[in-house]
This record gives sequence, structure tokens and C-alpha cells, in this order.
Amino acid sequence: MARRFVVGAAAVILLASASAFSPAAPPAPIRISPNDNRVPAGAMQGDTLRLRLVVGRAEWYPEDSTGPHITVEAFGEEGKAPSIPAPLIRVGAGTPIHATIHNALSDSTIHVIGLATQPIPASDTLHLAPGESAEVTFPAGAPGTYLYRAVIGNDPDGRPSERETANGAFVVDPPEGSPPDRIFVINIVAYDMDSLRVRQAVGFNGRSWPYTERLALTVGDTVHWRIVNGSTRGHPIHLHGFYFKLNAAGNGLSSRAIPESQQRLSVTEQFPPWNTRTYTWSPDRPGNWLLHCHLTFHVTPEVRLDHAEDTEHQDHSGSAAEHMAGLVLGIQVAPRPGERYTRTGTPRRLDLYAHQGPARGTMPMTYSYVLQRGPAPPARDSIEIPSSIIVVTRGQPTDIVVHNQSPQSTGIHWHGIELESWSDGVVGWSNQGSAMAPPIVPGDSFRARLTLPRAGTFMYHTHLNDAKQLTGGAAGPLLVLEPGEVFDPARDHVYLATWSGRGPGMAPPPPPHLIVNGDTAVSAAGELAAGITHRFRFINIGAALNVRFQLRRDTVLVPWKALAEDGADLPMDLRVVKPADQGVAVGETFDFEFTPPAPGVYELTAGFIPPAGAPPLGARQRWRQRLVVR
Repeated sequence: MARRFVVGAAAVILLASASAFSPAAPPAPIRISPNDNRVPAGAMQGDTLRLRLVVGRAEWYPEDSTGPHITVEAFGEEGKAPSIPAPLIRVGAGTPIHATIHNALSDSTIHVIGLATQPIPASDTLHLAPGESAEVTFPAGAPGTYLYRAVIGNDPDGRPSERETANGAFVVDPPEGSPPDRIFVINIVAYDMDSLRVRQAVGFNGRSWPYTERLALTVGDTVHWRIVNGSTRGHPIHLHGFYFKLNAAGNGLSSRAIPESQQRLSVTEQFPPWNTRTYTWSPDRPGNWLLHCHLTFHVTPEVRLDHAEDTEHQDHSGSAAEHMAGLVLGIQVAPRPGERYTRTGTPRRLDLYAHQGPARGTMPMTYSYVLQRGPAPPARDSIEIPSSIIVVTRGQPTDIVVHNQSPQSTGIHWHGIELESWSDGVVGWSNQGSAMAPPIVPGDSFRARLTLPRAGTFMYHTHLNDAKQLTGGAAGPLLVLEPGEVFDPARDHVYLATWSGRGPGMAPPPPPHLIVNGDTAVSAAGELAAGITHRFRFINIGAALNVRFQLRRDTVLVPWKALAEDGADLPMDLRVVKPADQGVAVGETFDFEFTPPAPGVYELTAGFIPPAGAPPLGARQRWRQRLVVR
């Protein structure tokens, strides 16, 4: 059982005087250090880990160490600089922990969550008024990845959201130990909420791109990652070029190992608030790659502390250090010594044209990728929303030549595709040796060389000037079929969800409009054949917000069978028949089978899944289509 006691400020003078937050510290502002989560906090005394933690206020530099900064709350070890994320707690299962926590804030109570035996049945574990300290003693508990944090403020339930910098990882290793791994914690703070633009500082392990760590790997490495969402916002985390296998999942207070038979392959994983995930993956191709949040406003120049109101230059820059920011990690995979990555076979060629058009509905400008379908290129003023469906065959090398006939630079990311780095589509980062992929400037073209090792549902979308181009329509489905298979739209139904109607970062946020297959609110009725198995492919590539798809007959959800996620077939244990209700995070795809048993009328609906505490959905945030079964 945990033992705790709280003492007043007068009894902790010696404790506080050694703290980096102490009034006795030098008058210069206290600077927060980024924490790469490689070194555990505290010290072992016999079989017990002893920790002395302090919560105070200091200056966070998420970008350059001489750049802009913001005053936030953070944890630190006594006598050391505070850090973001909080000091790593890491012990073996059952290890006794003795921790002292001091609230060095003079104006705020803190509510400390997570410093107790894992898993934790309750949330708040300690409440410390300004100047107070407490001691707790507890065994570490069950193996897993957890989170500990301090909620700042006298009213923890009414506190402003998105000011989560005082939190960190708590890892409990099994008795046999864990394989070598890396830990990445997401922290975020929003500020200047009353201005016309919400400003944010976000980071992986205390740093924001391009100042985040570069991860150096070699082809064939086995990579184990623990990722902790230390924020009240969900984050869809996307890995370029490779699949990862999900080994464990948790909500910060508990952690569950996933049985081998249920470990699915993914390229995007939604992290609800405070959640943790453990991944395993292995790069089989060299080059530069990314792991990043797929919320547009967490990876574009607007997320910089010193961003200008006009980011036109950064949005179109050929430098990845300028056109991206925020929750992005760079991965650099070296080839095995003596090995070369080569491509075999004669490629099929497709030509895709980037166009820009006038306003449409709530889109102030439209952007579209249009596929050439005959001997002549599409008209320069042609716009397809969503962009053209591209259908290719597994195992057949395919070159897609992107011709930019718009007045803006662009770049296309082939989302979820296992391909070479050069073609991955991140301007200024995807590479071929020392050469970095250039922007596709107006009047120029770029040849993307795709490898297609698996059949499934994928997508392609802009990876430059994302906020404007993506919400203007610059995204489309990419379907990979088995050899000999022909795409039949009468049986194969593709639904791509996106949105428009607001600029990322703007406050107060006007509600975005949900768009499915280019339509808002209602699409024209479709037809299904009774007794025939149909495939439904769902894609979400909005700037933010999860989308829920549901299929009903007479208001009742019908059963459908889960087939695939992110283009990868689900393990057999997960290919189950279930009610037709599926949430799709930004950057995810899902495939289902449905066999209508008899003629009738069905309704497919989609709607944003509002974040906790958000107002109910409006009419412009829902979509439906009547499906007539004959």
C-alpha cells in the first residue's frame, strides 16, 4: 500500500533550497532542458528507487536553444534543471519507489496523477498547495508503459486545455527485462488564446521540428518504440515508408500487452489523450523517413513560436526545415554495408496533373491531382474533388509522373506505400544519396517510382503547403489490386473524407465542413446488388478530426466484416463480423466486406467525432448516402 504525507513549506526549506526552482537560484530565467528519455531519474538505494521531484515554472525553448521561448510548468529532479518531458521513471516490476514531490509554484495548487502502483484505479493521487511537499512509497506494479503528470490549478476539472508540459513517461520493465527501446513523449501548450490565431508550442521529447532528434538506423534493425501522448488532444501518429506492429496499448493509468495473434500492422495510429503505445518495426530500405502527427496544424509553419502571420515563403519552401514544424521526427536509415537497393522490372507509366482552381463551396481555392485517362492530358482547368482514383497492381513497378500545371509548388506523399525514399514525397527530406527531393515547381514534373508489395487501400496527398492544398482537395485514393483483378466500382466502393472551412490555427475555430467524395451533407444515391459481397474502403485525410462511418437499415446497424487497416490485411483473430460502425483517424484507411441479404434501402453516414467537451455536430459536419439494394 502506498504511504504518503504532506508537509508545509516551512518544513521543506532544505529540500527547496537545493531545487532549480528555488528563490535562492540565480536571477537569470531558469531554462528547461529537453529530455531524450535515455537516462532514468532518481537513484537506487538497495532495492528501492528514490526520487526527489519538483514542479515549478521555467522557460521552454522547443526550437533553437537561442530562439523563442515560453514560460510553462515542468517537473525537474531536485538540484537539476527542469525538463520537458518530465524525468523518466523506469524500474523493474515490483521495485519499491520512494518519491518526494515539492510544489515550488507560489500561485497554484498541483494535482499529481500517476505516482502510485501501476495500474492505477484512480486518477488524482496527490494534491499539493503552493509550497507544500509530499512523500509517497509504493511498489512499481505491473510491466507496461504509463504516464505521470501534474495538473496545474486550483480547479483541475475547469482548467484550460492544452497546457500539458508537466508530464513524463513511467516505464515498468518485466522481470526478464525489455529489449533496447526508445521513448518519445508528446507535450503541448496553447497560448494567446484570445488573439485571432491560437499559438501552440509542441514537441517530441521537448523539441519541435527541425530541432527534434534525428534517429539513425540501419537496414535490418529491429526497432522498439514507446510513445506517450502527454496531452489532452488525440494525435494520429504516422510512419512514412514502413509498417509497424502494435505490441501494447494503454491509457496512461493502465497498460495492456496485445496477444501476438491480434497484433496488427499499421502506418498510422490514433493516440487518444494520455494514451501510450508500444511499436516494433524494421526498416528494409535505406533513406530519409518521417514519423509525425497527421494533424495539419501540428506540422506546418504556423506551429512555430516565432511564425509570421504570412507564411507564404515557408509554405512553398524547398527546405524541410521551413515548410514543416512541430511534431515531426526525422529517421535516417543507412544501407547494410555492401548492399544496394535496386528496382527490377519494366514500370508502367501514369501521368498525373496538379491543377489549381477557383473557390468551391467553403474552399477559398481548389487544388486537384487529375489523372490522364486517354491519349491527351486533362484540360488545364479540370478539377476533381477528391483527386483522381489511381488503381495499380501489386508487384508491378509503376512510375507516376506528376506534372505541375498550377501556379504553386507542390509535392505528393504516397501515404502507406512501401517505396524508395526519393519518391516518398517530402520536399527537402526524401533523398537519393546526398540529393533531396525538390519541390515540383510550376511547369515542372517529378517521377515517383513506386514499389507495390501488397494489395490494399492507400492514399496520396500533398506534403507541401498542406493547410491550403489539402483542405482544397489535393488528395486522392490509391488502390493496389492483386494481379489479374479488375477494379469494379459496382462492387468496390471508395469513400474519401476530408474537410474545409477553416484555416488551421485560427481562433475561434469556425466549424469545418465534412466532405465525402467531394460532397457535403448528401451524395447521390448509390446501388448495391443483393446477395453479392461488396467491399467498402474508407479513407480519412482531413486536416484534423476523426470521422465515424456507419451503415444502417431501418436505423439499425447492419453487420460487416473487418478486412484490413492501412492497406494491410488484419490478423485472422481481428477479421470478425461486427456492427457497421468504424471511427477513422486522420491518415487511416479501413476495409470492410458487406453482403446485403435482400433488396431494400440502406443508409451510409459519416460524421466528425467531436473532441471531448466540444459542442454537438452541426449539419455541415455530417454526411449521408442512400444505398438502394436491388
